[in-house]
Amino acid sequence: MYRTSRPGNQNTDCSLYPMIGMMLLSLLCLTAQAASTTIDDEVVITSTRIENYGIELPAAVTLVGRDDVQLGRQSLGLDESLGRVPGLFFQDRYNFAQDLRIAIRGFGSRAAFGIRGIKVFVDGIPSTLADGQSGVDDIDLGSTDRIEVIRGPSSSIYGSASGGIISIFSEDGAETPFLEAGLSIGEYNQRKYQIKAGGQVDKLNYMVNGSQLLLDGYRDLSELEHTMLNSKFGYALDDSSSLTLLFNLVDSPLANDPGGLTLADATANPRQAHSRNISSNAGESLSQQRLGLVYEKAFNDQHRITLRNYYLWRDFQNFLPIGSHIPFVEHDGVVEFDRFFYGAGAQYNYDGSLAGRPNRFTAGFDIDIQGDDRQRYINNAGVKGNLSFDQLEEAEALGFYFRDEIDLVERLTLTFGGRYDIVNLSVGDRTLSNGNQSSELEFEEFSPTVGLSFNILPGLYLYGNFATSFETPTFTELANPTRSLNVNLGGFNNVSAQTAESFEIGAKGRLLDNRVYFDLAYYTMQVNDEITNVSNQGSRGYFENADTSRDGLEATLVADLIDGLRWTSSYTYSDFSFDRFQATPALVGNKLPGLPEQQFYTELAYTHASGFYVIWDMLYVDNFYVNNANSEMTDAYTVANVRAGFSKTIGDWELAPYIGMNNLSDENYFGNVRINAVGNRYYEPAPDMNAYGGISIRYNLR
Repeated sequence: MYRTSRPGNQNTDCSLYPMIGMMLLSLLCLTAQAASTTIDDEVVITSTRIENYGIELPAAVTLVGRDDVQLGRQSLGLDESLGRVPGLFFQDRYNFAQDLRIAIRGFGSRAAFGIRGIKVFVDGIPSTLADGQSGVDDIDLGSTDRIEVIRGPSSSIYGSASGGIISIFSEDGAETPFLEAGLSIGEYNQRKYQIKAGGQVDKLNYMVNGSQLLLDGYRDLSELEHTMLNSKFGYALDDSSSLTLLFNLVDSPLANDPGGLTLADATANPRQAHSRNISSNAGESLSQQRLGLVYEKAFNDQHRITLRNYYLWRDFQNFLPIGSHIPFVEHDGVVEFDRFFYGAGAQYNYDGSLAGRPNRFTAGFDIDIQGDDRQRYINNAGVKGNLSFDQLEEAEALGFYFRDEIDLVERLTLTFGGRYDIVNLSVGDRTLSNGNQSSELEFEEFSPTVGLSFNILPGLYLYGNFATSFETPTFTELANPTRSLNVNLGGFNNVSAQTAESFEIGAKGRLLDNRVYFDLAYYTMQVNDEITNVSNQGSRGYFENADTSRDGLEATLVADLIDGLRWTSSYTYSDFSFDRFQATPALVGNKLPGLPEQQFYTELAYTHASGFYVIWDMLYVDNFYVNNANSEMTDAYTVANVRAGFSKTIGDWELAPYIGMNNLSDENYFGNVRINAVGNRYYEPAPDMNAYGGISIRYNLR
């Protein structure tokens, strides 16, 4: 049964604390007798613009490898593999019309859909638009090689990024050319087809992956059709330079939206869609093409440049479940836009010495330009009606940055840098019957950072950093909430850019002959003018500014217990609250909604030399508030999953079947909560226990 809690009865599961203590004790006992397997100590992070070993960086960084992303996965979303990363929280896991909503240290939870406050990159090309909005509906998990996650303000590196960075890297083609086909099926009529090819031919390396996902979904009105092609071509121009071409296309003609439910409706029938969503034909369709070029040139061992150029075209239509309780606006529920997003960047890297000390330096610039030709139409019971709104939205973002790492003494490294950003947002109103609402805003900010990393003992590092962040509102967050009968205003809402200051200390290390890895981070942040969701009407959110404070603790332990058996655990503690809320002073002191105070993830993965593997994982999520008023909160939940498979080579053929089971205990919980939803329609129930399975067949062209 679904449950929620009232203020003063938070039902925090105190049993979590002894659970963590027992697992830590078990770790020490088991690893004392562990075999000589080791945890990779050559993990190189590139998302900081300077290549460095992750353990040496004065920041909270996590790398997720290919097996964690692909091995036996259902591959519906990034949350499957990134749930192990502390500080991250996911919503909208099963509503593909809303897109996966990711929060890092609380940034991103405010979004009614998509991702805010986090920069997302694929092979160095931004999936974050010039206005700061990100999406992951074009991420191809079937060809992902690794994912790097930087937690904490990253404006000094990439601009408008309060929460952090997610960098996704596609596979390169294997030395031996191959063809691979895959099929997976699951409950709720899930079918996924995949075909992949890759290889090396003379100076050309190539990887092409195509997939189609068809899904009816757990709830009514949850159907999905999603086809994707992802490709990567690398050509060695000479011994010191290369050119990489990246091409990605997405065609998703159907992604329905079952909508949020009240608690009573979710309890009575969790699989139902809301009646308003059904009558409005709620859902989206899109097609997108992305092209990127990356040129790299090494002049010698010390000097290197990287040039980037990219283009994105996106056609989008969304039927919103706007209800009859709002005059006029209830009918303005069809959104369409044609988007053209393009940009370029240049980066210089130096790896040498300064004043006789080892020194690594980078500097460069990024420019992003976005144009959205946006219209809204009357939603006549799920049929597009007359035009009601028409405007051209343009965003231009220009940033100049530098970053330097210098070894002050043998075991002490100083990192410092900064970035200067200029962001211009403008709308040209073409619905002039109610007056010209054309508007323009410009934001400028310098974001510095400084950090120290101290190698206190072999394999053990202590670090600290100070960083600032800068984040402009997106076009969606600037949407004008002023509405009256027969008046639909364009232009901008009065929302300011947000800034923040963050202090972080942490420790990272390897113990017991590299059989155990740990990292621990504590941070405190003050956020001024945080862009805060205050209401949602249908799938459209409205925003104001508020000051908030954030304090958090993040921990990870990875241990090779015996040969082939690895244990991974992570823990997150978050204390986020409103310090100032000008529009509603009564909210000061309340907790930020949509964010649990505690999360705990644990996984046991066994792999055998024969190719057999079995992996069990469990995620505990604490209860959290569903609105700014803190008048209602969800109940805590625990979800466990298991997957198993094996790989068998027969001559030039490789067979890899797998099976999996989600939600082993058949837990009732919410896969998404719509923050501050009108009519208390906060809840989207998640699937109950369900199974899936599949097989991939690979032929090596020797």
